[in-house]
Amino acid sequence: MPTLTLHDAVGAALAEEMRRDSTVIAFGEGIATKRRDLAEEFGTRRIRNTPLSEGIIAGTAAGAAAGGLRPVADLLFAPFLCYAMDELVNSAGKLRYISGGQFRFPLVTLAMTGAGWGVGAQHNHNVEAWFVHSPGLKVVMPSTPADAKGLLKAAIRDDNPVVFLLDIGLLYQPGEVPDDEVLVPLGQAATLRPGNDVSLISYGKTVHHCVQAAETLAAEGVSAEVIDLRSLKPLDTSAILATTRKTGRVVIVHEANRLCGVGAEIAALIAEEAFSALKAPVLRLGGPDAPVPASFPLEQATVPQADAIAAAARRLCAARYA
Repeated sequence: MPTLTLHDAVGAALAEEMRRDSTVIAFGEGIATKRRDLAEEFGTRRIRNTPLSEGIIAGTAAGAAAGGLRPVADLLFAPFLCYAMDELVNSAGKLRYISGGQFRFPLVTLAMTGAGWGVGAQHNHNVEAWFVHSPGLKVVMPSTPADAKGLLKAAIRDDNPVVFLLDIGLLYQPGEVPDDEVLVPLGQAATLRPGNDVSLISYGKTVHHCVQAAETLAAEGVSAEVIDLRSLKPLDTSAILATTRKTGRVVIVHEANRLCGVGAEIAALIAEEAFSALKAPVLRLGGPDAPVPASFPLEQATVPQADAIAAAARRLCAARYA
């Protein structure tokens, strides 16, 4: 299998889907500049840069989707989605339902998120929980190049709007990507490492921190199972409940603010559906309720690291309900 970065895997998925389906178009903030090969192959009618106006970009995507196209809109940094909330949440997310299913809204919104570049608080804000909470939208956040390619292909073919978040810290990390056509279904988690003592559930870059923590714990005789959610909505509840019932101990890890984050929903799901299987309380590790600093060391301090994850797993393995 060839080795690609996550950035290049996204480009490969776009190229394959644009060749396969003439209704797939791509536009947004610098997309034709970042992906000159696509601009040269498909021309400015199908891939183009736009003015820096997120509401107009998202509104154009919603209109194009309603008109029978499959647009991919690049809004660059996740906090810029604030300027497109009406178009994405109040229009694209709701209109298929409001129309009684008469219209489809097959659009994908790309945005970079997370720590890794030291770009400061106004460019680095993990906002995935906002869109998980918005009816009609799907939300995806891959942790590997292979998943980025497979999930993006599936997202482009989906008849619903998908918010597709790319973790900045993983953007240029290489990984093996299948040469042949592989679609990764939305809503299907992956077990990256099996284990019996404790479950580490995560997505994005903290998945790799969980794998590192699991390797540390293995040397200490603790068997940790690592689950990569990949898709936050739809959420693979079956995989979450299965790993909970298997190990009885769960640590949920994400970079986004811990308060009202995706981890809180997962913890509630476990409490409602698998409480009797728990051998210790569910733990959540997340970022602080504060803007992210531009300083690289301080930025990294907001992200749950492998040592903190391993320490949380040790606490759970030592804990017992009375």
